[in-house]
Amino acid sequence: MPVVDIETLPVVERLPGWRGRFFHSANMTFAHYEFRHGSSIHRHFHPQEEVWEVIEGEIELTLDDVTLIARPGLVAIVPPNVPHSVRALSDGRAIIVDYPLRQDLT
Repeated sequence: MPVVDIETLPVVERLPGWRGRFFHSANMTFAHYEFRHGSSIHRHFHPQEEVWEVIEGEIELTLDDVTLIARPGLVAIVPPNVPHSVRALSDGRAIIVDYPLRQDLT
């Protein structure tokens, strides 16, 4: 089974306050993010299902018009094609998994 050493991957700041390392398996995309308090991800959607596991800190995730808080111990699942946005309520870290894989994330 292949092994990925996350620490060897380049860090990319896709949006201000969202620094991540990305890799793909055959069918999924993985993002290991560090986020800064107050930073945000604009409202968007994509055909992939997306799962957010917050490892440290808290985020506010808005799916359509429903807002929820994700923090360690709570996993947020974003269905395909559902508009969503994110706001960091603190500094923290999260792992985001997309299925099927997202070619636009590298």
